Amino acid sequence: MSLHQSPFLPQRSWHNRAGRLVMDRLPRRIDWALLAAVAALSLLGALLVWASTAGDTHPSEALGYLQRHLLHLCIGAVLCLVVACLDHRTSHAYAPVVFVAAVIGLVLVLTPLGAVINGSRSWIVIGAFQAQPGEIAKIALVLGVAALLGEHRDGEHVPTTWDVLFSLVALAVPLGLILAQPDLGTAMVLGSLYLGMLALSGASVGWTIGLISCGVLSALAVWWSGLLKDYQIARFTAFVDPMADPRGAGYNANQAIISVGSGGFNGTGLFEGEQTSGRFVPEQHTDFIFTVAGEELGFIGGGTIIALIGVIVWRILRVAAECDQPYGRLVCAGVAAWLTFQSFINIGMTVGIMPITGLPLPLVSYGGTATIAHFIAIGLVLSIHGRARGFD
Repeated sequence: MSLHQSPFLPQRSWHNRAGRLVMDRLPRRIDWALLAAVAALSLLGALLVWASTAGDTHPSEALGYLQRHLLHLCIGAVLCLVVACLDHRTSHAYAPVVFVAAVIGLVLVLTPLGAVINGSRSWIVIGAFQAQPGEIAKIALVLGVAALLGEHRDGEHVPTTWDVLFSLVALAVPLGLILAQPDLGTAMVLGSLYLGMLALSGASVGWTIGLISCGVLSALAVWWSGLLKDYQIARFTAFVDPMADPRGAGYNANQAIISVGSGGFNGTGLFEGEQTSGRFVPEQHTDFIFTVAGEELGFIGGGTIIALIGVIVWRILRVAAECDQPYGRLVCAGVAAWLTFQSFINIGMTVGIMPITGLPLPLVSYGGTATIAHFIAIGLVLSIHGRARGFD
């Protein structure tokens, strides 16, 4: 039988076509420094999640946390690759769909499907399935605002007044639903990433100054009007004076500072931290995971986490600076503002310079929806980088 008559030839041709299709989908350029920093931070986070739960009574429970976290990382990595292989015009086209889906999720949280955890109705729980729509809302807002402020019309090179007003409506809808939960931490992240995108969109600086002023006045009005929950007021009170109620509202802040400070320069060693193994700090595998790094890995470990976050943000901003499309530039700006602000708040609350909020440390803390959302955000940046002109 000749080669042209071989029955295996069609199958080989099919594999070749599939291979070419996959290769065509891959980004032309890959930011290896960004990928390396994300991988290193994620693996370090998995190690800290394991260390933070190793002091549990049942070792199988600690292993279960690690296995679930690794599963979340794998799912996030796959979705990151899928998003990175998409043309950024695809995310632009589907931005309204993602935004509407996120809003529907936030509405469902306020129905009987929503569950109250740590005083906030932020989760959808259906049997064993749990999801936090607020994390998806961050992605949706980045895409929605980038589409509104990055699509210039009638020869304009900067967003018009109507563009800014429409983007404010896009911010107000998820922000209002999240404040109704209430989830002040996520609301603060949405506000910060919007301000970052607005500032880099080319819109008049007066918009940014005006919005910051309105935000400050609104916060004061909410404080004096009595709309805050008792636990929210206690958190701010403890931030101002942690020793005012060391066994109550100030307990978390005090124990976090003790844990970070006890690690010194080199740390006590993995699985050797007394504060961590004794579980003196609550939620140490999620919101307070930086205390585990501070105690068991010391200044070196904590500094490494901050440095890796810095590299990630730097590479994202580099993509934004060299992107020739307003939409792609604004997506990168939104992701950078999101990761920077959330990391600053999370680390700041463990060392006593910021009030305690329920925000995880990006790519480090245990969490399903949050971990996946962060990886999708990185995938968006890689997609823009891989198909934009002007990169090394």
